[in-house]
Amino acid sequence: MSSTSGTATLDVRRHRRSLVAGTVGNFVEWYEFGAYGFFATVIAANFFSSTSTSDAESLIKTYASFALAFFFRPIGAAVFGRVGDRIGRRPTLILVLLLMTFSTTLIGLLPTYATVGAAAPWLLTLVRAMQGLSAGGEFGGAVAIMTEFAPRNKRGLYGAWQSLTVAFGLLVGAGLAAILATVLSTEALKDWGWRVPFLLALPLGLVALWLRLRLDETPNFSRIQEQERQPADKVEVAKAIALGIGRLMGWSAAGYTFLVVMPSYLQATLNATFQQALVATVLANFGFAVSIMPAGWISDRIGRRPVMVTGAALVVVLAFPLMNLLQDKESSNAAKGFAVFVAGLVVGLMAGPGPAMLAEMFPTRARYTGLGLAYSLSNAVFSGCAGLIITELIKRTKNIDIPAWYVVVTCAVSVIALLTLRGDDHRRELRD
Repeated sequence: MSSTSGTATLDVRRHRRSLVAGTVGNFVEWYEFGAYGFFATVIAANFFSSTSTSDAESLIKTYASFALAFFFRPIGAAVFGRVGDRIGRRPTLILVLLLMTFSTTLIGLLPTYATVGAAAPWLLTLVRAMQGLSAGGEFGGAVAIMTEFAPRNKRGLYGAWQSLTVAFGLLVGAGLAAILATVLSTEALKDWGWRVPFLLALPLGLVALWLRLRLDETPNFSRIQEQERQPADKVEVAKAIALGIGRLMGWSAAGYTFLVVMPSYLQATLNATFQQALVATVLANFGFAVSIMPAGWISDRIGRRPVMVTGAALVVVLAFPLMNLLQDKESSNAAKGFAVFVAGLVVGLMAGPGPAMLAEMFPTRARYTGLGLAYSLSNAVFSGCAGLIITELIKRTKNIDIPAWYVVVTCAVSVIALLTLRGDDHRRELRD
């Protein structure tokens, strides 16, 4: 074997290893976040419910804890991003994974309100804050790993794996929740069954740790380490973060509304059963998963802008018809299933090219921090608050179209921001 072919084989192995190690931690993160959203009504009853608290108030408090974790994500993105841009992607991602696995497993061990009273919601909120810190440090490093190892003409495809593991994590979380809801009685599910998905994070995290310990440092980061370090322009990075938030807000809002908040909306507002809500969520996440990789691949051919603008524009056009179909009592289950499938499908058009689009906005010396902050800030406001905003507004206004209004407004803003993308960004080398 020639030295050239040997080097090529080594590069392929490093690329594959980067994809696996980068995506597996992301899978664990979104599996857990999905599990929390799918079991929101059960968690509300166990941690936020007292004799003086209504079901709606408990659910709002649960989503407030959910949102709080998202607001710790920008802190995690800033802290771990700075570490990752200084000492490397690999050691930082290992540290993030350890924190994520510990905090996720801990949720499954926490005492409930019935056991420790008012301390229960505070303990849950503290652990959620820890998860927020780790999640904030995960995205920037995972995307940096994938895109910095990727060939120039495959960054969209490589980055799409990050979004695909979001779909897989949510699907596995929803699928496990549906299985538990089917095989366990309502009393068993509320008593101990809800803990199972969180405890499973421990073995999943150990597998992810083993994979990340075998990871190499990225060639881009290794190259700038050999050069005289020049700090990134802070004003330029701040502007890119602000623009990135605008480009992502539709993806963040629509993704969480359709893929995570939907079970509680269907139960609390449309009187669906727990099982029906979870089946709908599985279909939505399946649609999301189906479109992600093709969207990333197409964006490597024609650019990020046309694919992502199409996704955001379709949400604006389809949100109300799809929501009205779900609300129509005369609609068949098949029609409603198709509606949630399509909702997930169009979100995937934004999620597929999204990671590569973000990576191309920042130089290597600030990429971990910059794209992590843009993503986590967008998610803190438009994902983490989605359940809280939608539930509270429906409670106050009695308007069951609030979810549609929420995604239409945010996606309309994203269309405008995405139109500022340059058409040839996908063809350029990543900046150092």
